Parts: sequence; structure tokens; C-alpha cells
Amino acid sequence: MIELIPAIDIIDGKCVRLSQGDYSSKQIYHTHPVEVAKEFESYGIKRLHIVDLDGAASHHVVNYRILEQIASRTSLVIDFGGGIKSDEDLIIAFDNGAQMVTLGSVAVKQPELFSRWLTQYGNEKIILGADVKNEKIAIAGWKEESSQELMPFLENYRSKGISKVLCTDISRDGMLEGPSTALYQQIMSAYPDLYLIASGGVSSIDDILKLHEIGVPAVVIGKALYEGRISIKELSRYL
Repeated sequence: MIELIPAIDIIDGKCVRLSQGDYSSKQIYHTHPVEVAKEFESYGIKRLHIVDLDGAASHHVVNYRILEQIASRTSLVIDFGGGIKSDEDLIIAFDNGAQMVTLGSVAVKQPELFSRWLTQYGNEKIILGADVKNEKIAIAGWKEESSQELMPFLENYRSKGISKVLCTDISRDGMLEGPSTALYQQIMSAYPDLYLIASGGVSSIDDILKLHEIGVPAVVIGKALYEGRISIKELSRYL
């Protein structure tokens, strides 16, 4: 079965969701992210995707204390992203409990640094963040659109040893209109052995099953959980 990965996005220490990456659309769902993570774990969830949205919009990791609290109070396997721009940021993420990190902006703006981290930490710990807007890779908390197109971007880092990619179609993120199945099918056709993590648009269990049917290895689920479109109990049946 496709791996199910709930998301916790953090602004000011609170669990929030955005729509299409627009910070002005922020909606607070919980003031205690640790309790949210513990509830996920109580239903059998093993993985968690944490995004430091404050960090993503700035130049350094901000909400590392929340990461540490979740990591120390649960046994969830956590991947963490947002604001990791330097060796110090990366060490902060790993020292505070992240088992993996998702890196997008660095891969675009500092490819030599990204490649060094990939060599130093290995492709089990480094996830390539490939967030797409108008067919181009978006960075800096999705506030900037780069000139890099998705498929050449993936090809470049596949050749350097990347095995895990988290791909978000920003136009779908937070909209509850279904994921970009065709996009993920295209990626899986080109790279069948890639550990692709689909993100954005999931609105129902049917959406998840469709991704499973086309061979996507993992999916991030966010707003659908917080809006009650999918219950954690319902999700737990597919673990």
C-alpha cells in the first residue's frame, strides 16, 4: 500500500494550512502541534512531514523546538523542511529529531552545497523538494519561481544519486480538488524506481487509492485531514 504521511505545517508554533502556498490564506487548526502528532501516532501512523513555514519564508530554520518536542514525545519517523539554508540549519534539524530533511531552495540556489550534503548524509536522509508552479520549480516558501523546469531538474539530481523526491503541484495544494495524477504518472514513467512522495490536492481516500493504483510510493495528506474530509480512523485502515 502507498505510504501515508500526514503533514504538520507550522507558523508561530501553531499547526496551520495554506492554500496554494499563499501565506495570507493561513488558517490555524491547532495551537499544539505535538498533540496532533501524538494523535496521528495513536492511530498507527509511522511517518510525519513537518514544514517550518516561518523558516521557508526566511533564511534559516525557525520552529526547531516544535520539531524537538514532537520527536521526543513520539516515535514517528519525521522528515522536516523549511528554512534549511546552511550547514548549521541542517545540523539543527538532525539534532532536534528529524530523520530526513526535504530540501528545495538549496537544490536550486546552491546546487554544490546540496550535492555535498547528499554525499555526506546519503540519499536515505536527503529528500529533494520539487515543488511545481507553472511547470517551473518554486522556491523560498513558494514565493519565488525559478527558471528550472521539473523534468530536467529531476534528471540532474537523479544522476547525482537522489532516490527520494517530494513533489507538490502548488496549484492543487490546499484546494481539496484532487492531486495531479497525470503529473505523477509522468514522473513514475520516467523514473519507475524513484521514491516519489506526492503532495497537494488530496481530498479523499479515493484520491489516495488512485495514486496507489498508478504506482506512487507515498503521499502527503494535509488539509483533507484537518477539514474532516478524511478521518484518521479511516486512514488507519489502509496502513
